[in-house]
Amino acid sequence: MTNFTLHTPETAPEDTLPLFENSQKAFGMIPNLHAVMGESPRLLEAYQLVHGLFMKTSLSADEQTVVWQTINVEHECHYCVPAHTAVANMMGVSEDISNALRDKTALPEKLEVLRGFTLKMLRQRGQVGEADVTEFLEAGYTRQNILEVILGLSQKVMSNYVNHVAETPVDVRFQAYDWSPKTA
Repeated sequence: MTNFTLHTPETAPEDTLPLFENSQKAFGMIPNLHAVMGESPRLLEAYQLVHGLFMKTSLSADEQTVVWQTINVEHECHYCVPAHTAVANMMGVSEDISNALRDKTALPEKLEVLRGFTLKMLRQRGQVGEADVTEFLEAGYTRQNILEVILGLSQKVMSNYVNHVAETPVDVRFQAYDWSPKTA
């Protein structure tokens, strides 16, 4: 695998420096994912922008976590599952929800519908059927939420794919939430 640099403010391209400042403000550090993405300032900028937009959606913290972690677990992202477990804790998401997402066990009914819909969007590349949309809407979600799931999916594709190709090391801060996929 190609070695990717974990950039610092001293090694990153100049256009990356203001983006690293954003990371520092948001996390009190430059997460390793951002350090890798720093090689491409436009990718890091896009990732930060999409992350900020997803945080402003009408989805609750629990629902945002369901979207993120459903995708992270499905993509078997060694970095994002622990990182988003830490983020979920900071957002006040219950440990029960985080564990159910990480372990692929049952969630409360409405959140389970969100997980199922997110998986269908991911696995079927957006080709969900009318019955899938109807089930989602009947669970209390909206058409806006459908589009917000797509926004969350686009964010996770960027991070999960970068982590796969770069084999991004998990930050010390996130290592307490280490995760690996359960074998069948």
